[in-house]
Amino acid sequence: MSKYLTCEPEKELEKNELPSFRNIYHINRTSRVRKWLWGSLIIIILVMFLPWTQNIRARGLITTLRQEQRPQQLNSIIGGRVEKWFVKEGDFVQKGDTILQLGEIKVEYFDPALLERTGLQIDAKQNAAEGYQNKALTASQQVAALEEGRELKLSQIDIKLKQQQLKVESDSMDLNAVQNELAVAKRQIDAAKAMLDSGVISLVDFERRKITFQNATAKRIGAENKYLQSKQELTALRIEKNTVIQDYTDKIAKAKGDQFSALSDKASSDAEVAKLKNAYSNYDMRNQLYYVTAPQSGQITKARKAGIGEILKEGDMIVEIVPDNIQYAVELFVEPMDMPLLSKGQKIRFVFDGFPAIVFSGWPASSYGTFGGLVTAIENSVSSNGKFRVLVTEDPSDKAWPRLLRIGGGANGIALLKDVSVGYELWRNINGFPPEYYQPASSTTIKQNKESAK
Repeated sequence: MSKYLTCEPEKELEKNELPSFRNIYHINRTSRVRKWLWGSLIIIILVMFLPWTQNIRARGLITTLRQEQRPQQLNSIIGGRVEKWFVKEGDFVQKGDTILQLGEIKVEYFDPALLERTGLQIDAKQNAAEGYQNKALTASQQVAALEEGRELKLSQIDIKLKQQQLKVESDSMDLNAVQNELAVAKRQIDAAKAMLDSGVISLVDFERRKITFQNATAKRIGAENKYLQSKQELTALRIEKNTVIQDYTDKIAKAKGDQFSALSDKASSDAEVAKLKNAYSNYDMRNQLYYVTAPQSGQITKARKAGIGEILKEGDMIVEIVPDNIQYAVELFVEPMDMPLLSKGQKIRFVFDGFPAIVFSGWPASSYGTFGGLVTAIENSVSSNGKFRVLVTEDPSDKAWPRLLRIGGGANGIALLKDVSVGYELWRNINGFPPEYYQPASSTTIKQNKESAK
């Protein structure tokens, strides 16, 4: 025992063949702490120079870019009573499939033969309109006949007027001739009287000349009477002409009045026909609205009415339809501080709720289970939650979004910014500096850069 104690431990350890001594004593073993420290320092320095993609995060919901692809309410256009359901909640329907049958609740539409009776009224009014049209046509023909008769009558009177005018001129000439004869007879009788007083002629000759003067006087009176009678007849013809004009004018005016009255009645009938046709179309359309059909293909959800016999008012919601052909998009709500860092066309990475993912925010290429998107629209007005709404659609150059997405599901968006080093990112966060802002290069910018490089 003393032998082992007096010997040096190092030599005893070397001579001892027991492995337990070598495992307990570490006198000859060298330390590796320095190597680990240097190795860690080198690794940290290398990591500082690794690339890091700056990003901002935002939470959003799955929606669709187009309004007609969003869940829509199917409303009742007319009021009615539920007669029969053709679908139930959860069913998938195609465009035009019947959803519900309604029954009438308004008294004025109870008549089952309402369309037929309205059609009969239309036919009756159309026949009445045709009768008025024929009456107007007859009145028009009557007006034409009266005008033609007036022209013929006036032509006859004009001929008589010309004849009478010639007769008046002839009587006037006869009167002038008789007056000349009377003047000659007057001179002769005056001369005969003077000669009788002088005894040149006998009383018999004087009496003969006196008879000639009296005959001439009688002829003048007769010619005057004939001339005055001719003028009177001419005046009578002119009065007759005016009477004919007045008579025919009265008759033509009455015929035209009948024509206009018939046309007015026809216009009223046409208006009633148009009104009845409008009512017929409304009745026909209302009959078609008794069957409510799907406006587009999709799934039936949220039926507001149940059972048979319930009353629906105009505009009441019947069911909600979720379209099956949807172009999905994500609406992100971004903080106002991050708003200037986003622009149209910028790339976004998504982690959808329900789809597992491994995310390295600084190395998006190394992430698993994320999906790409592009910023499509940025709203200029703030939302009710105090954030700005951003719409993001699927990136066609990236892998497709899952087909099992549903509207209303959650999504975490990671907006990719500028690529910097890890050291710079740490320095930025320590100093509280904002991320680097950049504009995504458009096709025009890339083309200009290529041209400048050439």
